[in-house]
Amino acid sequence: MAINELRAIATLAKAIELGSIRQAAIAQGVTAQAASQSLAQLEAHLGVRLLHRTTRSLALTDEGQRFLETAQPALATLDRALAQARESKDEIGGALRIVGPQSSFSSILMPVVNAFCERHPAVRPEVQLDDGRSNWVLDRVDVGFRIGASTDEGVIARRLFPVQLMVCASPAYIARHGAPRTLAELAEHRCSAFRHPATGQVLPWYLNVDGELVHRFVTPTLSTNDTELELQAVLAGQVIGQVANLSAAPHIREGRLVPLLLPHMTDHIGVHLYYGSREALPKRVRAFIDLAVDMLQDAPQWVLTRKELANAAALALKKTRPPSTHRPD
Repeated sequence: MAINELRAIATLAKAIELGSIRQAAIAQGVTAQAASQSLAQLEAHLGVRLLHRTTRSLALTDEGQRFLETAQPALATLDRALAQARESKDEIGGALRIVGPQSSFSSILMPVVNAFCERHPAVRPEVQLDDGRSNWVLDRVDVGFRIGASTDEGVIARRLFPVQLMVCASPAYIARHGAPRTLAELAEHRCSAFRHPATGQVLPWYLNVDGELVHRFVTPTLSTNDTELELQAVLAGQVIGQVANLSAAPHIREGRLVPLLLPHMTDHIGVHLYYGSREALPKRVRAFIDLAVDMLQDAPQWVLTRKELANAAALALKKTRPPSTHRPD
């Protein structure tokens, strides 16, 4: 049904309720002429006369009576739906659809979701983590997270914090195999590589070389399409890997991982939060966005400073350096 027909039916109902087309027009914020034309168009569309009109009186015809009796329940249902939609804009409750990457992201997202649910228990989060690209419209997404900015049209993206890609090894690996001092020495080491979950293609390491972003393929001793398994292999001392701060930060701070080749670390991509139009956002969506930005913007628990990395590397390498064989005279 066309929107003009709905307006004409609503005008008919309001005119009968108030006893005047003029009063119905005032109630609906239109001119009396526009209201009268709308009713005439409805009658022409239906092919029946709905109203007896004189300068002083207004009454339904028999056809108009039957039509309005049938239409009024639907109008009441529509009015309730419109009222609920307006109320839901200001309600902090209902479903909240969140999407994000699957790799190494649950430990970042869950504290935000938990804090939000503590504040707003009437909200029902529906979280889908997937390393593929979500369809914003078909999946009815409210809020999304991506590593890298979203390419979807009409989506607003906010950068939360950088993704630091760094070469790491465990103290046990360094004790057994030593630590590479240059990129060329990586060829002598056991390295891991990540395989794209969708294509199975081995991805290169992303490195900063003299200020330029360089892609370098390594010959993998171990390859996997799961970032958590790769992290565990590095922690176990099986391989050296390029690990992101999303999963590496707590292990570096606790001394379980050692950052290596720090001049070649890169942070060319970032974690982004994205959402639809700034206008008419439901209150629950706006509240979640505000909380996520407050908790994750440049979050120090996930972003390692250059000084922190340098100190962690120096301390770990000092501990794992083989004892000197020099004998004093």
